[in-house]
Formats: sequence, structure tokens, C-alpha cells
Amino acid sequence: MRRHRAITIILIAVAGLVALAGIAWLGGLRLNLTRSYPLGLWRIERLERPPAVGDLIFICPPDTAAFRMARQRFYLGQGLCPGWFSPLIKTVVATEGQAIAIGAEVSIDGRILPHSDVQPGDAAGRALTAFAGGQIPAGFLFLHSDFAGSYDSRYFGPIPAAGLLGRAHPLLTFDP
Repeated sequence: MRRHRAITIILIAVAGLVALAGIAWLGGLRLNLTRSYPLGLWRIERLERPPAVGDLIFICPPDTAAFRMARQRFYLGQGLCPGWFSPLIKTVVATEGQAIAIGAEVSIDGRILPHSDVQPGDAAGRALTAFAGGQIPAGFLFLHSDFAGSYDSRYFGPIPAAGLLGRAHPLLTFDP
């Protein structure tokens, strides 16, 4: 009888936690566990206009070979975005029509992007291929994080703005 009661209490507690997590998810709360931005609790806020340079956003990556490789290498977790990817938190640094040049660092319209050194490999020594550069097409965004180890548009190129979830707003964060 005691064992049955203990199992019932555990199941109710687990169901409660699952329900709480679901409510938080539907309410736009996300837990950031990557080093690209401070660790902690973030909220997705509605963006009432097209994304612009300087916006810190949540965006679902497209289901491409680059993002499947990112998940295999644990740059990106599993989530509820198409392809079962987790959303990215990144800063928009270029939009439609802007010219991107990639060398040792990133240039946007001829201006060097600070903290944009392009790495030949990741922390595990695996090769990284830089984006070839070019003009940002209509409906696409070029994304960046100041974190040197960030997997961002330096490597995967511009991604469709259609995956935009909203502005990223930190609620309770901790710098590593």
C-alpha cells in the first residue's frame, strides 16, 4: 500500500512538472544552455515589425545539412522547430541586400564586424567551413554572436526570416 501511494505521488509530481513546462513553453519561456548568450531563462516577445540589424532574436533554423551537422556535433539541441531543432538566440547583423565578405573575419558592406573572427575548427578540432559570402537575399537574415565559439551565420550563412519566433528578452540569466 505504501509503495502504491509513493508511486502515485511520484507520477502526480512528474505530471505537474510536465504541465508546468508546457505552460512555460506556450508562454514563450525558454531556457538557454548555450554559451552564445548568458545562460538562464529567456522570454520570446512578439516583434511587431520585420527584424532589423541589432535585434536579439529567437529563430528556428531551417532543416538543412548544416543544421543537421550542428545537432550531431551538439552545437544545437533538439527542440520543437522544424527538423526537431532547438531555436537559436542570435543578433541580426545584416538583412536583405547587404553584402557579406568572409575572410579572417566578417565584413558587412565593407565594414568589419567586431568579434567575428572565423575559426577553422571547433573546440574538438573538427573542421568548420565558412560561409562563402555574398549578398543577403530577400527574406533572409545574417546572424551573429560575439562568443568566439558561436555557430552562427559565419558558418551556415543567411537563414530565412520566416523562422523568426520573436525578440529574445532575458529574464533570469547568469554569465558563465
